[in-house]
Amino acid sequence: MKKVDIIKTAKEVIELQSNTIANLEKFIDKNFQNVVNLLKNINGHLIVIGIGKSAIIGKKIVATLNSTGTPSIFIHGVEAIHGDLGSIKKDDVILFISKSGNTNELKKIFSVIKSQKNKTIAMTANKDSYLSKNSDFFLNTFVKKEACPNNLAPTTSSTAQLVMGDALAICLLKLKGFSKNDFARYHPGGILGKKITMKVSDIYNEKLNPKVSKLDSFQKVIIEISSKRMGAVCVVENSKILGIITDGDLRRYLQKNQDISNTIAENLMTRKPKTIDKNELAFSALNKMKKNNITQLLVLSNNEYSGIIHLHDILNEKII
Repeated sequence: MKKVDIIKTAKEVIELQSNTIANLEKFIDKNFQNVVNLLKNINGHLIVIGIGKSAIIGKKIVATLNSTGTPSIFIHGVEAIHGDLGSIKKDDVILFISKSGNTNELKKIFSVIKSQKNKTIAMTANKDSYLSKNSDFFLNTFVKKEACPNNLAPTTSSTAQLVMGDALAICLLKLKGFSKNDFARYHPGGILGKKITMKVSDIYNEKLNPKVSKLDSFQKVIIEISSKRMGAVCVVENSKILGIITDGDLRRYLQKNQDISNTIAENLMTRKPKTIDKNELAFSALNKMKKNNITQLLVLSNNEYSGIIHLHDILNEKII
């Protein structure tokens, strides 16, 4: 077997892919701008059709577009000629993805699409291909060569398609003013969605609001912390927060003081504790804990003490 320099080969592949992506810039022209404007004002869906590796790229492009505010559907080229063309409506725009632009299955589909008068976009690496010449719009994804030493396996060509799809998606996102909140609406169960939607009020238990007065005994403080199992207790007076007492505060006090018979909550508490409003994001609470190297925050509701949120509460939600 021929000995292969693995590191050299990998670097050559990366360099070739990188140069291919950089070369795409010269194909971002008025035609690309027209495609973006067409998709921005679309009344139906963008239907993406491809075969082989282009089909895989098409699925990813559709996923990105859907999650960034452009309703899209993927149809495999083979399935399209066996009935799935029936899902295409008159207001849909069709994006064909093909390196050669001359795939027989796609040519058959194209003739049907044109008879329905749908707008068509061809994303190909061949400006002289059937799809490129006959579509209403053309996105050029030309590549000089594949990373495959036989210049056969789709590598740089599929990368070019992927990047062109991302360019479309991000341009549309910016034109539509698609925000973090919009993104979260489409990702309610994911980590990203939770970061920008889940509030403190969604996590903390307002019924578990351990509290004592400043004159309560050491024993009462321990009982309140233990019974509520929040690792801390709030010291309040007339609904005003005076301080917080944590498990750590108790341990440190006991290390320094053997006689606790006359100890009251006021002797144990940390004044001016860190707080957070219940309507703030849980991710903000997490950042506040990290910044101050603490594991609990007192939760406020209408500027009054309402409970405690613990670091473990946030971690259990898998926000990070």
